[in-house]
Amino acid sequence: MTAEAPPAPARRRLRTPGRLGRAFLVIAVALVVVIASFGVAEYLAADSGETTLVVYTYSSLFGGSGTPGFDAVFGPFEAAHHVRIDVEYPPGTLVSTLLAQQNAPAADLVIGLDEITAPQAESYHLLTPYAPPELANVSGSLVDELSPDHGVVPYEYGYLAIDYNLSFAAATHGAVAQATLPDFADNASWARQLLIEDPTVDITGEEFLAWEVEYYETVLHQNWTGFWKDVLPNLDYKPAPDWATAFSEFTTPPDSPAMVVSYSTDPAYAAYYNQSGQYNSTVSWWNGTAYGWRTIYGIGIVAGSRHLTLDEEFENWFLGGAVQSQIPTNEWEYPANQTVPVPSVYDAAIDPATIVPLNDATTPAGLASSIGGWVTTYQELADQYLPP
Repeated sequence: MTAEAPPAPARRRLRTPGRLGRAFLVIAVALVVVIASFGVAEYLAADSGETTLVVYTYSSLFGGSGTPGFDAVFGPFEAAHHVRIDVEYPPGTLVSTLLAQQNAPAADLVIGLDEITAPQAESYHLLTPYAPPELANVSGSLVDELSPDHGVVPYEYGYLAIDYNLSFAAATHGAVAQATLPDFADNASWARQLLIEDPTVDITGEEFLAWEVEYYETVLHQNWTGFWKDVLPNLDYKPAPDWATAFSEFTTPPDSPAMVVSYSTDPAYAAYYNQSGQYNSTVSWWNGTAYGWRTIYGIGIVAGSRHLTLDEEFENWFLGGAVQSQIPTNEWEYPANQTVPVPSVYDAAIDPATIVPLNDATTPAGLASSIGGWVTTYQELADQYLPP
């Protein structure tokens, strides 16, 4: 990787996973006092006569507060509906925050629940289902993989991928472009050059774990733990604490890894900044078919919101063309609304229509109930097999 590579896209969800379990509940309890008091302050503003919608989300949404993409999403809705929107980035995970406030919700809408955390939020009855009219333009498979009952509706999606640099592509005579996950398990030289995110603390790592499990179990029909038993001992790069750290290491020479778990749209991002070909991406192939893990992000109405009509109008606005057209070059994902085109730089990315989503191997509820056990098993394997 050369020093000419563009900076890391500031759009990944820099948050810890929303797994259920003791640690998750401890965080939720610890946040009750702080978050509940914050919520009271927000609703006092609304009671004073000014209608305020409170939105919980991640700090990099559309580039962050004050950026053109961010203002293009929230400003027109405020003007059209004579409402003030307070966008907040709560501590902890979105799910733990909503759970802590369950008896006194301070937010009206939540943006950024994904295919793993959305069913967790729904299991606690934290959301009010709603099917906005614009959902007619969203693929039914995205809806089914995220929230079939519309507790959360998709606004963007993409695929995880393994980015690789030009040197490694040349060294493998192009074989990495159609890599299989067993390539990393069977070939120590491949494993040594792979940088992953730690699934016990990072959402990208957690999603990669889900990808690996479903690929091994449903495509190869093998026990998924075999991959980690073979790969972990050979990793030269310690699993990163988050995606931003991993991507920065991948794009910063010297001694950068040849591959990193990232996103299939990264080559489009590079092309947008006139750095075409600095790196490419692959998913997981088998017998000529590309399999991958689809990341889906959604918006939902918080149960107990006092502005239900406005919430519904905003959710529909979020799926409309004005907002969806901001997604490709701000979020660097695909708009959920199928009528919205993507710019030509996306020609550099793997066509998502050619990838079989492994998410279909389970239901959202099944994924939510399984992921915690997978992470625990991974941790046990990492303790045993990771180099000291």
